[in-house]
Amino acid sequence: MVMSKNQADVAVVGSGATGLAIAYGLRRLGLDVAILDAGDRGPRASTANFGLVWVQGKGPQSPAYARWSRAAARAWPELAAELKDATGIDVDLRQGGGLYLCLSEKDLAARMETFSRIREALDGDYPFTVMDHAALAARVPAIGPEVVGGTFCPEDGHINPLKMCRALQSAFVGAGGRSLCLGSVERVTPLSDGGFRLEAAGGTCEAGKVVIAAGLGCHKLAPMVGLTAPVAPQRGQLLISERVRPFLDLPTAHVRQTAEGTVQIGDTKEETGLDTGTTLAGMIAMARRAVRLFPVLSGVRLVRAWGGLRILTPDVAPIYAQSDSCPGAYVATSHSAITLGALHAGPVARWIADGTEPFAHFEVFHGKRFAIPATAAGE
Repeated sequence: MVMSKNQADVAVVGSGATGLAIAYGLRRLGLDVAILDAGDRGPRASTANFGLVWVQGKGPQSPAYARWSRAAARAWPELAAELKDATGIDVDLRQGGGLYLCLSEKDLAARMETFSRIREALDGDYPFTVMDHAALAARVPAIGPEVVGGTFCPEDGHINPLKMCRALQSAFVGAGGRSLCLGSVERVTPLSDGGFRLEAAGGTCEAGKVVIAAGLGCHKLAPMVGLTAPVAPQRGQLLISERVRPFLDLPTAHVRQTAEGTVQIGDTKEETGLDTGTTLAGMIAMARRAVRLFPVLSGVRLVRAWGGLRILTPDVAPIYAQSDSCPGAYVATSHSAITLGALHAGPVARWIADGTEPFAHFEVFHGKRFAIPATAAGE
């Protein structure tokens, strides 16, 4: 069936990493898909990410989230190869493991305790190694003398998030998908005869199904179709250095060297509402920590700084849900859009297309887990 420009089988609200991956996956399954793009005026959480494909530390309160992250990391090589074949874009996926470095014994002990809880919840199947300073120095000679130790996970890695989004967009459009630059979606209305109407400042779109993957906008749009997505912003500031000689072949949680030779630095977690700015204090703190971790960075020039908003649920785990009251309406949002990208393009897209749940009890990720019981609400 040939549809008009502003009609589709599925409308995906949001063109960040989550929306692009799901839209590409749906188009790959043969559905007519339109992405509704708010344009560059939106907060675009995808610009705030650190480019990590990260397993370690995910899901201390949720074994399902830990398993989900591991499955995503394993699925990434296939998607990266597929995107390169389709678009010629190498997303710079590197998965030789990752490090979390600690500058105090207290931080290292707390991390070991968290990892032990995750391993116990996963019946012992959770790979990580605790490394002291000597072991780290043998693996990464540029490590600083103040680093007391850290944790290593062999399933971790990193990617170029800009190339990832570009590759997904190119593959989506190349496969016949459409991007509708209509501005921010303001209203999603279920239609009496099935399907949905999406209204934005620049026009409308009608679709049989709708996927709300609008990041922080999920909080406003999800209730319009009987869903809940209690997401909140957290600002992260980032720094980029000039190109320097290779010294770090593994990503760390605070510093990583890109394929181009630049160094990305970021470790702020700030509750600032929708403010995406930078602060001198934040940049100084990040730079000082980076030099303590890797003294080789002392004197290296910084060429760019920016801030962006992470998307956090109350328990940090993702939200995936289909509406009971408005069948065909879905919400998908996650703090780990880069890590989970391969699953969004694969099993999540399949679930939206034909109802095949990625694993038993997938409802563990439903937003209703945050609902306040009626008895408690009345107290």
